[in-house]
Amino acid sequence: MKNPEQTLGKLIDRQSTAFIGSLDADGFPNVKAMLAPRLREGLRVFYFTTNLSSLRVRQYRHDPRACVYFCDRRFFRGVMFRGGMEVLEDLENKSRIWREGDTLYYPLGLLDPDYCVLRFTAVSGRFYSKFRSEDFTPA
Repeated sequence: MKNPEQTLGKLIDRQSTAFIGSLDADGFPNVKAMLAPRLREGLRVFYFTTNLSSLRVRQYRHDPRACVYFCDRRFFRGVMFRGGMEVLEDLENKSRIWREGDTLYYPLGLLDPDYCVLRFTAVSGRFYSKFRSEDFTPA
């Protein structure tokens, strides 16, 4: 892949949904559709908003190993990232990705005790397109 940031960045930014994976207490993979990340730093760090009381938060606190997948259904291509997920509760990170309409989910705003941020940091990636897969290192 000549320019992964350009090719994959466009694919990621056009998606409204991301799929995140976690491991349950028995070590089985769990996958969940999420709204696309609110912020990304290159192809390495992605920020999601979620409920602190969620099952996924409990799973990541127990085992931070995670994956994130973005799928472009129109062209049947996708990209998977492997890495770790952190649960962030600090005001600085919560403020970075907060949007005005979020009070629909978190009525108390930024200080809502059920509002938190998931920060995913990738260590490796795999891109699928045109019936071929290619590993890459996110930058």
